[in-house]
Amino acid sequence: MVSTQTTIGDFHFDNCLMNAAGVFCMTKDELAAIEQSAAGSFVTKTGTLTKREGNPKPRYADTALGSINSMGLPNFGYQYYLDYVIDLQKQDGSKPHFLSVVGMSPEETHHILKAVQASDYQGLVELNLSCPNVPGKPQIAYDFETTQNILQEVFTYYQKPLGLKLPPYFDMVHFDQAAQIFNQFPLTFVNCINSIGNGLVIEDEQAVIKPKNGFGGIGGDYVKPTALANVHAFYQRLKPSIRIVGTGGVKSGRDAFEHILCGASMVQLGTVLHQEGPEVFTRITAELKAIMKIKGYENLADFRGKLRYIND
Repeated sequence: MVSTQTTIGDFHFDNCLMNAAGVFCMTKDELAAIEQSAAGSFVTKTGTLTKREGNPKPRYADTALGSINSMGLPNFGYQYYLDYVIDLQKQDGSKPHFLSVVGMSPEETHHILKAVQASDYQGLVELNLSCPNVPGKPQIAYDFETTQNILQEVFTYYQKPLGLKLPPYFDMVHFDQAAQIFNQFPLTFVNCINSIGNGLVIEDEQAVIKPKNGFGGIGGDYVKPTALANVHAFYQRLKPSIRIVGTGGVKSGRDAFEHILCGASMVQLGTVLHQEGPEVFTRITAELKAIMKIKGYENLADFRGKLRYIND
């Protein structure tokens, strides 16, 4: 019997597929739709200290090869999502969940995580390091000194399962440097990748989104090779206790298969979920199982991380 079950830390999931943060997760109704779908779990919209309206619209556009967005972290505040996942975990048959959070400053991030630590929430938390820290500074995870400092302080008080949402890295030295930092801490997972930042899509003579004069994060087909590279680079470098969540360019069972082959324990759907809705989990799960059956794989461990190389 072919199974797509998986584990992250001490949590068991009946299916390795789930949504990506930012897609079908803004409201409780959207999260409930993912909960009731074939997905193995959901991650909430990245919650900030207080509610945010986000950037002016249009801030998302589908494109020929994926999507572009500059959302600006619209959300109802972390407490909205924390209350919801706490309520869900009290229900029989509830799936394990991921609560995504970030502060607009290190101080806000610590405030949020201390509140989660003090709460009744028993699930996973994803700290989103792939958004700006302060104006004029790079994404947090591109600032290795800031990343190290934040994690050092977080783990002085945070004792629940914690993972990181990462931007794409493009240099082997950066994979090495990032992994050297992450391996110092009791992280449960890393999520590779968020969208590739600051792309520009044009129709006729005009940018297709309004914020930042059209600059936005690229997702979909464009990003799959970069996502696979990040998944595999960190699978090779991180200690085995830190699992990999693969995100980027997944719109078929074959795409999910490749993420797992590169080392992913779970796979998130973003652009395709936005385009097709929660029923997409049924389709992609069936496609993934069909590939596994053809290849004689009964479970994900049979091929996770076993990418073959062309040898001389």
